[in-house]
Amino acid sequence: MAKNPQSPNYDPADDPKVVTASEGMKKGKIPNELPPETQTITFHQRFERNATLLLIASLGVVSIGGIIEIAPLFWLENTIEKVEGMRPYSPLELAGREIYVRAKNVATQEITLNAPLYDAAGTQNFTFTRFQYLLDFSNYSQLSKFVLDDIEFQCNNVASAINLAPSGTIFHVRDCFISRPKDRGITSIGGGCQGMFVDRCQFLSAEDALDVPDRTTIAINCNANDVKIRDNRATRFRHFALLAGQNNIVTGNHFFQGDTVKNGVRSAGLILAAQHTASVVSGNYIDNCFVEWTNEQDPAPDYSSEYSFSSLSISGNIFLSGEVAPWFSYIVIKPHGAGHVINGLTINDNRFRSINGFIDRVERIDTSFADMDFSRMRNIEMTGNSFHGIHNPVSNPVQVEHTEASLAKTWVVDIADRFPFGGWAIAVDSITMDGPVRNGSNVAQYSVPYVLTDQGADRDLLHLVWSTSVKGSIFMQARMDKR
Repeated sequence: MAKNPQSPNYDPADDPKVVTASEGMKKGKIPNELPPETQTITFHQRFERNATLLLIASLGVVSIGGIIEIAPLFWLENTIEKVEGMRPYSPLELAGREIYVRAKNVATQEITLNAPLYDAAGTQNFTFTRFQYLLDFSNYSQLSKFVLDDIEFQCNNVASAINLAPSGTIFHVRDCFISRPKDRGITSIGGGCQGMFVDRCQFLSAEDALDVPDRTTIAINCNANDVKIRDNRATRFRHFALLAGQNNIVTGNHFFQGDTVKNGVRSAGLILAAQHTASVVSGNYIDNCFVEWTNEQDPAPDYSSEYSFSSLSISGNIFLSGEVAPWFSYIVIKPHGAGHVINGLTINDNRFRSINGFIDRVERIDTSFADMDFSRMRNIEMTGNSFHGIHNPVSNPVQVEHTEASLAKTWVVDIADRFPFGGWAIAVDSITMDGPVRNGSNVAQYSVPYVLTDQGADRDLLHLVWSTSVKGSIFMQARMDKR
C-alpha cells in the first residue's frame, strides 16, 4: 500500500508514522490517529482556532451586510413620489358613486333613480354601468324576510356578490364569506335594504394589492333606513359601507384599508350620506381609514330649514392609522352646500392612535364644496377620548388653565386648536379662581369677570374683563356650541 497520505490508496495501518492507541499506551502516550505531519490545516481552520481572528471576521461580515441593507433606506424618501392628497370626487362622480337605476319606462323614456342627484339642475350626461352578480334579486318586485346563512360567495374578481330587490324588508346575511367581488359585495338599487342585517361576515377584497386611490370596490351599499351591520371584517376595499339612510347601527366591525405607501392617502371606511343620520357607530376597529359624514345625495344641498348635520354617536371605537399624511383625520364632515351646522354629535370614549408618524388632528371639515357655520353649532360632546401620535387633542367642552402674570383688566384666553373641527369659542360654562386674584396692591379681589366670546380673527379667543387690573390664575370650561 502507498505510504503517501495524499495518495488515494493510502492506508494508515501501513504507515510507520501512525501509532495505534494500544501501542501508544505502551510507549506512555496516546497519539492522534494521524500525526501532525500528515494533517492538512486549511485557511478556514486557522480562523476557527483563533478566537480573535474569528471575532474580527464575524464583525466585518455583519457590518458589510448591515450597510447593504440599511444604507439605501436613507435615500428611500427621494425615490417615492410625494402625494399631495386624494383628489375630491367631482359632482358627476359623487352623483354616480352609489346611484342606481331603480326602474325604467321605455314607453315614456323615463328612468327612476334610487336616490336624488346632487346638484342636478340643468342638463347633465350620466353613464350607468350594469354590474354582474352571483345572486341578483333586482327583477323581483319585492323580497322580504330572506336569509343567506353560512355561504361563501367566490366572486373571483369576475362578478359582484349580492344585488338586492328594489323593495322589501329584513334581508339578512350572516356568517358568510364574500370573497374578491369585482365591484360590490352587497348592494341595494332601491329600498330592499330596509331593516337589513349583516352579521359576522368576511368581506375579502380583490384589490388588496392596489394602492388606496386605485381601488373602486365597495363591500356594502344601502339606501334605506334601519340597517344593522355587526361584527363583520373587511379588508382593503375602497369603502367598507356606504349608508344613505337613517337610524343605522354599525357595531363590532373591523375594516382595514391601508397600503404600503409612505405618507399615503386613505379612503373613507364608513360613509354616512344622510345629514340627519340618527345613527350609532360603536365598538368598531376602524383601521387605516375614516368615517365620512356627508350630504352628497341632497338635491338641494344648501342649508334651509332641515336638521342639518345631526344625531350621530361615535363611541367606544378603536381608530388606528400608520404611515399616513399629517393631514389625515379619522372623522371627516363633508358638506355639499353652504350654511350647514352640527346639531347633535357625540364623540366619546374612543382610542385614537397614529403610528409611524404624527397626524395633526383626529377630526376636520372637508371644505372641497362648502364650509360650515360655526356660529350656530349645537349639542356637541367630545369627551373621554385618548390621543396618541396626535398633535392637537381636542374636546368639547374644553378645560383651560390660564395664568395672568402681570396686572391686566382684560385677560385674553387662547383656545386655538383645542375645539373639534376648528370650532369657535362661543360659550363659557364656568370660571374658577385658582387661588386669590390680586390687584396692584397685592390685595385679593373677589369680583367676578364678564366674558366676551368668539374674539380674534379666528374666533378662538375669550376675553375676561375685570372691574380693575388684576393678576392670578383661573380654571375655565369653554364650549364651541350652545345648548
